[in-house]
Amino acid sequence: GWTECVALVVHEQSLLVEALGFVEATLPVPLLGIDTDNDSVFMNDTVIEYCKTHEIAFTRSRAYLKNDQAWIEQKNGAVVRRFVGYHRLAGLLAAQILGRLYRATRLYVNFFQPSFKLRSKTRDGAKVHKYYHRPATPCDRLLNSEHLDVEAKKRLREQKADLDPLELLHTIREIQAALAALADSNSTGVGVTPPSKDLSEFLTELPRLWKEGEVRPTHRTPVASPRDWRTRKDPFESVWPHLLDWLEREPDITATDLFSRLRARHPGVYADGQLRTLQRRVQGWRRMMARELIGISRK
Repeated sequence: GWTECVALVVHEQSLLVEALGFVEATLPVPLLGIDTDNDSVFMNDTVIEYCKTHEIAFTRSRAYLKNDQAWIEQKNGAVVRRFVGYHRLAGLLAAQILGRLYRATRLYVNFFQPSFKLRSKTRDGAKVHKYYHRPATPCDRLLNSEHLDVEAKKRLREQKADLDPLELLHTIREIQAALAALADSNSTGVGVTPPSKDLSEFLTELPRLWKEGEVRPTHRTPVASPRDWRTRKDPFESVWPHLLDWLEREPDITATDLFSRLRARHPGVYADGQLRTLQRRVQGWRRMMARELIGISRK
């Protein structure tokens, strides 16, 4: 569906009313209703009075049931977090940059980014088969809708004709770089100047970035902590002393021969897929022994 985002400096009811007025003015369709969660910034007399004055139906979700806001949560992940990232932003400057990003993003997403729309789904036991309409942009869906008048469709076509998707994408990347630099400076306390590229340079690099997979400036790869625990019980723990004895007697024996000998001594205990586990274990033991030999020779 059509997506509109507004940056708010603080959660305050009068600012929210102004944001609703801005959204109502920019939407290509009339705003018939809003559905919110139970935050106090929504549940107050100011917002309720605004909805009554403008004849907007106001509903709210049930407490502790976030699936009532499934469409909003979907756009939070597919649009907001994908374009903005997960940095903590604060201050007027961050709100201004975020507002610029939202203004460019709404044009790019609504006019040029196609998405799937669920047509139907059927359940066959534990399986769910989903069927989708052909991918289309929110603008195309409005133009094909019979509920939108001719004048509104004409305005949409004129607005789309004036837009350049590559220029919009370049603008979005520039603003994202500024937003990421601001977030980094807030976290480190050191000002960071974002790299700037003109449109021609951006277009020159776009084919390469498309093949290599462009990384958004606001993207941050999560740091994976080293895993030092086992996810399952060691299958060779009880027989490892015997394996070490065989390895010390026959240092050149292969892990495959060790595994065959082990299965002959313990029939029905070890499966074929555990050979690779034993190979890694033997490889680690030989690496450790090689290091010990090098250490002894150095001494």
